Amino acid sequence: MKRNALVITCMFLVACAVSAPSDSDTSGISFVHLNDTYRVGDVEDGKAGGFGRVVTVIRQLLAEGKDVRLLHGGDFLYPSLESSLWQGKQMVEALNFMDALAPMYAVAGNHEFDPRAPDSLINAVRSSKFDWLGDNYEFATGEDDVDNALQKAFTFESNGKIIGVFSLSIHPDDGGNDRGYLPMQKDYAGIAERTIIDFEKAGVDAIIGVTHLHIWQDKELARLRAKHPKFVFIVGGHEHEPEFVPLTEHSAAIMKGASNARVIWTIDLDFNANGAPYVTTTELPLDGKIAPDAEYEVLANKWRARLLETYPFLEATIGVAALPLDAREVTVRNEESNWATFIADQMRGAFGKPAADLAFINGGTLRIDDFVQGDIHFEDIGRTFGFSSYLRHTTVSGKEFRQIMEAGYRGFGPSKGYFPQVSGFRVCVDRSRNEGDRIVSLQVPGDDGWVEIEEDEEYSLVVPDFLYGGGDGFEIPKDRPASRPASELVYLVLDAVLYAQARGKKIGEPINKSNRRYHELREGKEPCFH
Repeated sequence: MKRNALVITCMFLVACAVSAPSDSDTSGISFVHLNDTYRVGDVEDGKAGGFGRVVTVIRQLLAEGKDVRLLHGGDFLYPSLESSLWQGKQMVEALNFMDALAPMYAVAGNHEFDPRAPDSLINAVRSSKFDWLGDNYEFATGEDDVDNALQKAFTFESNGKIIGVFSLSIHPDDGGNDRGYLPMQKDYAGIAERTIIDFEKAGVDAIIGVTHLHIWQDKELARLRAKHPKFVFIVGGHEHEPEFVPLTEHSAAIMKGASNARVIWTIDLDFNANGAPYVTTTELPLDGKIAPDAEYEVLANKWRARLLETYPFLEATIGVAALPLDAREVTVRNEESNWATFIADQMRGAFGKPAADLAFINGGTLRIDDFVQGDIHFEDIGRTFGFSSYLRHTTVSGKEFRQIMEAGYRGFGPSKGYFPQVSGFRVCVDRSRNEGDRIVSLQVPGDDGWVEIEEDEEYSLVVPDFLYGGGDGFEIPKDRPASRPASELVYLVLDAVLYAQARGKKIGEPINKSNRRYHELREGKEPCFH
């Protein structure tokens, strides 16, 4: 443990810091922030992330005599293999474990509301020891104890200082879940500023935000600091890779971690001699240099044992990977993934012969966040698909398809769940161009190699029912004949792996760098597919 403590201390020194004034009052608070966590255990074959490593960091901070508070940016109940069985009970127990060490304040993410009925939320809130925060939404489950548990305009005291916390979650118009038990307002900035003003009237010493929004929305909120100098930082979720915007006079700092606690943030909030708050922030990768906490691992192992009791075949080998297949979220949400392209290739044959011309799937559907390598197990398939994945077959013109695919390359920043993994075509994108006009080239196979898609030609298309219905912003025409939702993708992939195993073949191919399915121009200087 002494070695691990030394490693953590050294890592803390590599900080993105706003320097402490020489006349500072260092009676501050240490926050640990994480977001978008879907497992009680770690990822990348045990080498990254996981609550066990978060607990190690918490204990180190406590050992240094700090007052530690935990902030969670949402998305923890769903989706996962375990949550399909226990509706997030295992995640609540894990968060309760951490809350017992240091108080945790959590905003709900969109995935907390995946179920259409409120039963899972009711059970989760009733069993939670940590605080649920939310200023732009209500719990309307019909259960008074649950509905009244949601904290608004939340404050807490530490070392004689009062901290105000506003919290916001994503509206259905922006990608959240539309649920009858979840009345929600979209005026993020208006609600945040009204709450901040109320905090100022109450005389709080510092103001922070905990959100589950897009990064560009967080940036808009951060600009409220120009009028409200006690507002010092926002921590959030929804994006699955680290984000950082530094604290300035005109903008609050913004921090987001990586999914499954692969990267978290520690934030020291202090006050100068005049009582003005300032922060020192540290981006902290949780990798093999930090050992998981032994006491927490008892909890993680308990849930692992329960999972294997339910699915005793989970660790059975069903195939073999020809090479490491990259299914990490940093890959499937940003670039071509050889595990995802194998999956997309199965989609084109889902409705028999002839195979469909085109198929794609949103990277956010693929939830394993790990490598599939060596022996392929049932677990690899189960963890890959966090949602039902029924497919649809329809037709589109080349012009329509190009417009459809523009939705996959909108926005800025890393790790978008709508980033498409594709089959039957290749695409070249210039992100310096305006949204809706970023596809430079979209090509399909021709008689003499790759050719540009023809605007007036009809092409057959297979997509998940979620995307066919307009999910993730993909607008697929509904004026064509289309199949009913059928042929669930998880079973197609399972069948393909088993079929290859029966023939003595391995699964997967390396990304063909000379013929990539996704090519991104570098400052417009590099030719497409070069």
